[in-house]
Amino acid sequence: MGPYRKPWFALIAVLVVTFSLLGYYGSEVYREAPPIPQQVVTVDGAELFTKDDILDGQTAWQSVGGMQLGSIWGHGAYQAPDWTADWLHRELTAWLDLAAQEAYGRPYAALDTPEQAALREQLRAEYRANRTDEAGVLRISKRRAQAVTQTGAYYERLFSDAPELRQSREHFAMKENTLPSAERRTQLTRFFFWTAWAAATERPGLHVTYTNNWPHEPLIGNQPSGENIVWSIASVVVLLAGVGFLIWGWAFLRRHDEPPPAAAASDPLTTFALTPSQRALGKYLFLVVALFVFQVFIGGFTAHYTVEGQKFYGIDVSQWFPYALVRTWHIQSALFWIATGFLAAGLFLAPLINGGKDPRHQKLGVDILFWALVIVVVGSFAGNYLAIAQVMPKELNFWLGHQGYEYVDLGRLWQIGKFAGIAFWLVLMLRGMVPALKAPGSDKNLLALLTASVVAIGLFYGAGFFYGERTHLSMMEYWRWWVVHLWVEGFFEVFATTALAFIFSTLGLVSRPMATAASLVSASLFMLGGIPGTFHHLYFAGTTTPVMAVGASFSALEVVPLIVLGYEAFENWRLKERAPWMANLKWPLLCFVAVAFWNMLGAGVFGFMINPPISLYYVQGLNTTPVHAHSALFGVYGFLALGFTLLVLRYIRPHVVFSEGLMRSAFWGLNAGLVLMIFTSLLPIGFMQFHASATQGLWYARSEAFMQQDILQTLRWVRTFGDVVFIYGALAMALQVVLGLLEKAPLRLHPEGRLPLPRTR
Repeated sequence: MGPYRKPWFALIAVLVVTFSLLGYYGSEVYREAPPIPQQVVTVDGAELFTKDDILDGQTAWQSVGGMQLGSIWGHGAYQAPDWTADWLHRELTAWLDLAAQEAYGRPYAALDTPEQAALREQLRAEYRANRTDEAGVLRISKRRAQAVTQTGAYYERLFSDAPELRQSREHFAMKENTLPSAERRTQLTRFFFWTAWAAATERPGLHVTYTNNWPHEPLIGNQPSGENIVWSIASVVVLLAGVGFLIWGWAFLRRHDEPPPAAAASDPLTTFALTPSQRALGKYLFLVVALFVFQVFIGGFTAHYTVEGQKFYGIDVSQWFPYALVRTWHIQSALFWIATGFLAAGLFLAPLINGGKDPRHQKLGVDILFWALVIVVVGSFAGNYLAIAQVMPKELNFWLGHQGYEYVDLGRLWQIGKFAGIAFWLVLMLRGMVPALKAPGSDKNLLALLTASVVAIGLFYGAGFFYGERTHLSMMEYWRWWVVHLWVEGFFEVFATTALAFIFSTLGLVSRPMATAASLVSASLFMLGGIPGTFHHLYFAGTTTPVMAVGASFSALEVVPLIVLGYEAFENWRLKERAPWMANLKWPLLCFVAVAFWNMLGAGVFGFMINPPISLYYVQGLNTTPVHAHSALFGVYGFLALGFTLLVLRYIRPHVVFSEGLMRSAFWGLNAGLVLMIFTSLLPIGFMQFHASATQGLWYARSEAFMQQDILQTLRWVRTFGDVVFIYGALAMALQVVLGLLEKAPLRLHPEGRLPLPRTR
């Protein structure tokens, strides 16, 4: 550890404390999860359905795409309703109409105000009361049983091809006969009922529901709890305190007088001869841009479904490529190409760390890993297709088809294959790192941190195996966010920061001590907020107030290190002036500048916009979430992967010169397209939905009546402009990488347009 003893001990202490919190309150998720009734019966003992029926409904929901078609408890896609909020509101209004007919002989809407108020009080008393006994039997009134039956009948028709609901299916981007089996449609309604029951029923001894009063539903008094407001205010206070301490530390603890090292006369990395494994990385870079282009086009296709739910410019394609499928492919291809970019960067560094030489059979390992990745991509995409088409037998769906959970949609067998590939990458990396760590000589602290981040990436994806097909939804969400938040947003962040520090210090642009200290401090800051901050995704997923408290407080700290990333972007850009040969790294460097900018805006500003419990209470499941998702996932990790791709390309094809025209089109097209996508469409729609959710309820903000307003339709069409600009940038980036791999001449842009034209040497 040497001079870095304090930063190392601080990082270790952060990891011990934060993982202890994550583990302890994770066990509470298991203990306090909303119960799934063994039986649901009427007050006179007539059985309606059982726990197995509810779990069978969960598997039916998974088979149609799960979170890629509408959402449950606010998690999932945004075009169709949130099935929890929608079911709850439909059941409540059905109950009120039944009660009004029984008491007054008129529909509820025809009653006067005092009569309606009296029925609403009865409604609230019936629905918020917890009527589950110690044997796990839930008893409901005959009137509620009738309301459940009526609501279930609507959903059975909606998920079939009933002609009277065809327009609704178009508006929800659902294909005809989404779930062909009548038996499975009935089971699906049992699962939807249970998620709504948990959202309406108070925990024993408390005055909040199992989902902390989410969703907003005025009919039964679902509104933000006192704890929600308290911890929302606390999260803002923690954020301000964190920013204050960060500024104090930046001003008084940072070394200001350390001069940068003298830049080398030539690029230090070019003094190493390319190894066979490094030369073999070209196909990884091609896979990155191939999947990137596929993801961008399929993303535009997916976005178009929000205006023509079953058609693509008049052509009915939903029976073959429905919204749930293409959205699955859109998200999965993003994860695949971004991960491939990171893997390629690591594999490029491994021989450099090993003294410029390959470990034995390293190239063979690199080749095997590549084809394993291809098999997993093709196999998982095919499985997604067969599952959503309802061709795959239901017994195989979870294993070979579609798990139903956003970001981990791929079948379990393909998930195992992906984990095996990442673990194999870890082995390939360690074969270069371990000998370097053992070698006598210079400071190994930065390398040790890089090695630790590689190990974390290699192993923590395995958290996705701690739930199964019929695992309780709350427990599944806990482990799913270990993958989506902790693995992707946490350990990949540390790896990226440390890998860049290692590269810049190897290039002689920053000193090794400065790079080491900065990486250790950054890792501590990222982990301090990031690990227990995982809980901010679980405020309303059947968890208790302590989970909300920990999630709100620590996730506010996630924003703190992002505050200084604007300065980091400026510092990274200034590196180009350190040496003439840095001109060859201009475009990878600009990608890293973009990472810092979008980390500040997308992860920081837009992340905190939806982070406090009081904010998320109203906006969870609205278009404010994809604002954060697009700007953080692509803006941060996408640009990182593209930056790594260009950096590796620069060294494995040393004679290629990046085309200024083509790279300007790529870089600014991607950034401008993302800005247009967010500020002309997603964010305005999200704010309008926010108002609707706060005033009338989440069910309305996601309803057909609200979402099909002319203004919202226009805003969804407007997104086309941003998508086209973004696609143009993606094509320019892909073309540059492919031409570079082919070692073709650089390109120029036509003086009267933007079409790339060949240029002779």
